[in-house]
Amino acid sequence: MKTGITTEKIMQAVFLLAACASILCVALICLFLFANGLPPIGEIGPLRFLTGTRWRPGSGLYGIAPMILGSLYVTAGAVAVGVPLGVLTAVYMAAFCPKGLYKILNPAVFLLAGIPSIVYGFFGLVVLVPAFRALFGGGKSILTASVLLGIMILPTIISVSEAALRAVPKNYYEGALALGATHERAVFFTVLPAARSGVTAAVILGVGRSIGETMAVIMVAGNQAVIPRSLLQGARTMTANVVLEMGYAADLHRGALIGTAVVLFVFILLINLLFSMVKARRIQ
Repeated sequence: MKTGITTEKIMQAVFLLAACASILCVALICLFLFANGLPPIGEIGPLRFLTGTRWRPGSGLYGIAPMILGSLYVTAGAVAVGVPLGVLTAVYMAAFCPKGLYKILNPAVFLLAGIPSIVYGFFGLVVLVPAFRALFGGGKSILTASVLLGIMILPTIISVSEAALRAVPKNYYEGALALGATHERAVFFTVLPAARSGVTAAVILGVGRSIGETMAVIMVAGNQAVIPRSLLQGARTMTANVVLEMGYAADLHRGALIGTAVVLFVFILLINLLFSMVKARRIQ
């Protein structure tokens, strides 16, 4: 009996230590970013930094508005591509897919989640860029990056949405059938609305994945530090801006890149906050 109590206390201490280590890592990241990123933003001027349209470190111009808009456009395009396809795939797997086919589709979804982003980027560079150049006249562009990111966020949206759909009580579906609904109407008008919170959480997680993606976007987005005027024009995201220039940046230039990371970090915090609010609403 005493041995069991001692083991339980030891495991509690181990779990507490792991939790504290995780919190400490997050706190250190926040401390580093804000301590090194806020002073350069203050020196440049917050308004000039956030709304400036020119990024020319050699001329002392550090406006990241093109990168903010590039990130938003690419993320919005990825959501437009990935969300409908992902949610419909989750509905099919949860309510329509035969068991034999499900045994193939389910591992395939997890395989998509395990593919490195650089492989996705290489696929986009070799396959999507030439195809879009031939079809639309724009190869490395916002459209190409959006389609590629839409493919990359599919595993997250499919897995989370499917779990939400399967968590809906069976009596919802059975009650709809009892009232005369067909299988399709019961799924789309009863089960899917009941899983709305979980599907929304899947979308938010997909947005977080897409806005933080770097390598694949660098390979297909064109990396032009200008405000994009169309979907067929190249763009540079905030993550790409940091990765492309951090290797040779110094002084205020380096600080401005860290400031860009601070802005991106705030975006991610807002997305996680939104996810927490959706999750709390689902529990209620």
